[in-house]
Amino acid sequence: MTSVLVVAAFVGAYVLIATERIHRVAAALSGAAAMVVLGVVDAEVAFFSEETGVDWNVIFLLLGMMVIVSVLKQTGVFDYLAIWAAKRTKGRPFPTMVLLVSITAVASALLDNVTTVLLIAPVTLLVCHRLGLPPVPFLIAEALASNIGGTATLIGDPPNIIIASRAGLSFNDFLLNLGPIVVVLMVVFIGLCRVLFRSAFHYDPDRVSALMALDEREVIRDRGLLVRSGVVLALVMVGFVAHSALHIEPSMVALLGAGALVGISKLDPPEFLEEVEWPTLVFFMGLFVMVGALVEVGVIERLGQAVTEAVGDQYLLAGSVLIWGSALLSGIVDNIPYVATVTPLVQNLVDAGQGAPEAQALWWALALGADLGGNATAVGASANVVVIGIAARNGHPISFWRFTRYGAVVALVTIAVAWLYLWLRYYA
Repeated sequence: MTSVLVVAAFVGAYVLIATERIHRVAAALSGAAAMVVLGVVDAEVAFFSEETGVDWNVIFLLLGMMVIVSVLKQTGVFDYLAIWAAKRTKGRPFPTMVLLVSITAVASALLDNVTTVLLIAPVTLLVCHRLGLPPVPFLIAEALASNIGGTATLIGDPPNIIIASRAGLSFNDFLLNLGPIVVVLMVVFIGLCRVLFRSAFHYDPDRVSALMALDEREVIRDRGLLVRSGVVLALVMVGFVAHSALHIEPSMVALLGAGALVGISKLDPPEFLEEVEWPTLVFFMGLFVMVGALVEVGVIERLGQAVTEAVGDQYLLAGSVLIWGSALLSGIVDNIPYVATVTPLVQNLVDAGQGAPEAQALWWALALGADLGGNATAVGASANVVVIGIAARNGHPISFWRFTRYGAVVALVTIAVAWLYLWLRYYA
């Protein structure tokens, strides 16, 4: 009975988020409160459990990077990059989108997708302002590209880190197995952008002429701070790439970088906290508690167990169910707690295969399904939620359904292509 009530509370909160009858933060907190009232969640479950609690690594990674972005904004570097990017494409809208989403995808593979969208979104807003373009299609495209690009490497998307830890996979394992398909998916995605966002590609010759006449070097307001910030940011990026060898979590790297920048910038708190999206951080906390309650009562585990028992040792069937099932569930719940719950079940299937390549391929099916499926809805991946928060804060709200009607198409097409790759490479 408790499981039924928990599922009902989760569905109710999700419906409120999707319909936007109340603010998404209020909906997430109401859902979290319902889990507490039902007796499923207490302080231990909500705040301290690795399986069911708030993922503080995600929260503090976001907080640290938001502070870093705030300090960087004071230097004028985002204005510089916006003018530089628009001038490279001569102000043409579609090539500008291609440039921005390509940068986003590559950066998401080298860093992580949340960090990337935090850095690229301010540039995008300024590019669109300069060219008189609607920023929402560009921001949505970048969120989708970040999830695709982040699939390629161990550090690109948080679910990949969980899978690598459980399966003992290396950075090179991810790059060799998922890198090729991500390149193909980005080509497919750019083609989809041309169709999905075609109404946004308006060319304004007067604005473009004015932009081409600008000297991007003149918008830098504090060169000294820019140099110091660049050094700190470079060290943060090195920390992200080498965090496994250094045994330092990315969240700690971000906080150390934020603390160093605050110290050397000598900015007042309102300035270095300017870009912190407090509503987004609180929304994540509520969402983690709600999903954690589903894990606590065993709902997600029972679903996964039923699937693994049904497919048995039929590895093509198992891979197909994993990639499509993971995509569906990652679109409904955040893909981080979902992957944390399903990895033990996948481990059982892989172990039963005694190291056979077709059994090992189940890890890639899980990664592809969870990472690409996160594009399906506005709350399917952390990057989506962050982009929506940034857009709302800058006066360009993105509704749940507006994001989802684009994301669902991209998720469906990319998952289909990824399944074909999985079949051809590991099972054909």
